[in-house]
Amino acid sequence: MGQQTLPSASVRLRLSLRQLEVFVATARAGTTRGAADQVARSQSAASAALADLETAVGVLLFDRVGRRLLLNENGRALLPKAAALLDRAAEAQTLFSGEHDAPLRVAASLSIGEYMLPELIARWKGDHPASPVHLMIGNTREVIAAVAAFDVDIGFIEGPQTHPQLIVHPWLSDELVIVAAPDHALAHQTAGLRQLRESPWALREQGSGTREAVDRWLLERLGSMRVEFELGSTEAIKRLVAAGVALGCLAREVVARELEQGLLVEVSTRLPRATRRLAMVVHRDKHLGQGAEAFVRHCAAALEPEK
Repeated sequence: MGQQTLPSASVRLRLSLRQLEVFVATARAGTTRGAADQVARSQSAASAALADLETAVGVLLFDRVGRRLLLNENGRALLPKAAALLDRAAEAQTLFSGEHDAPLRVAASLSIGEYMLPELIARWKGDHPASPVHLMIGNTREVIAAVAAFDVDIGFIEGPQTHPQLIVHPWLSDELVIVAAPDHALAHQTAGLRQLRESPWALREQGSGTREAVDRWLLERLGSMRVEFELGSTEAIKRLVAAGVALGCLAREVVARELEQGLLVEVSTRLPRATRRLAMVVHRDKHLGQGAEAFVRHCAAALEPEK
């Protein structure tokens, strides 16, 4: 066997995982103070680690805007590689522990995160008891931003939104339904276009996948809608609709219990059914650890049979 030699000084690593950890945390938090909280270090230690990293790579990684640190072109180029290295390091750290205890970081739109994922997460957790789960719930636009920024491993979205850095995997499908209070004037008749156009509505906010689907289904056919309530809460919409002050349009899965209990009724129309595809999204440059890969497979197994 030939004699093994150590790497020459010119190729020795000048970066440390600690520096990369602080860099990624700063990219997420926007300040070294916020990064320090994430990595359990003092702000001065985080600032020093970031300065050492920029010295080591020979370029600035952030633009300093007031107290904020915003990734520049160099930082954006480094971020996916740094995040991937940290993920692999975390995976290596637990390689011989017999358990995959790296945190599972997921973001989901409101409807998916509150009504579909909890049961899937609970079943997955049974096979990965040592893995903490962090679930961020927001609208589809916020979920895409979280995946693109490496804040989460996997995102679940509604509608056709996408991002050049993300890979979209079609998942389940759901159906939108128009709902009203049982004593609403349109509750027990087939509503016409004019009646729908003139009725007050309570809908999700702009940026929500549900709102985009509603606009494509209803607004394009009605021409205009009296949107008197825009809310970032599905539960608030259901309560307003149940109070009789507006019509609502939500996923059938979201209002299934209220329809069964008679708190809401489905409004009949002559409109075509409104179905949409839900999706899982991951970053193109993201390395998923074993636990995250297992969760993706677990969720994919929930795919409904094609109709």
